[in-house]
Amino acid sequence: MLSLKEKYNKEIKPALKEKFGYKSNMAVPQIEKVVVNTSFGKFIVGKSKEEQKKIQESTLNDLSLITGQRPVLTLAKKSIAGFKIRQGMPVGVRITLRGKKMYDFLERVINIDLPRSRDFQGVDPNSFDSAGNLTIAIKEHIVFPEISPEKVKNIFGFEITIVTTAKNKEEGLELIKLLGFPIKR
Repeated sequence: MLSLKEKYNKEIKPALKEKFGYKSNMAVPQIEKVVVNTSFGKFIVGKSKEEQKKIQESTLNDLSLITGQRPVLTLAKKSIAGFKIRQGMPVGVRITLRGKKMYDFLERVINIDLPRSRDFQGVDPNSFDSAGNLTIAIKEHIVFPEISPEKVKNIFGFEITIVTTAKNKEEGLELIKLLGFPIKR
């Protein structure tokens, strides 16, 4: 079986070139990077510093297991009293995947994780922005086989953004469809 990168180079690139009439291989849309992010949000509000630290660590560890790369803490840019957030306070984590790790992660998402999601009926075509990038929300991180549900205290959701070099929504949709993502009709 072909890996996702080999499939892209041998099957998807020629198909896209033919469909959209590109003259050069460099003009064919490809995946640039995958960004995974989540926030601590409701889990840390009203908790002590030690409890907040434990929640942050467990989220960091779970996401690093899922993606194979250590996440980066994102800090609040300004204080918001209504949400009990102070400037400089950690509010979430993000990971940017490129190269081999990106293709390995996407392969797992397409073949294992999306089919395991509860009530999953396909990726909504409206999830694409005008530049051809796709954003998918995963409601529960325990659909990933790397996470054992028995050990998890806080089930969190996160967002996966697939950034492409496509020029418009139609090109991005076709690229993602050819990669094997199930698209809603």
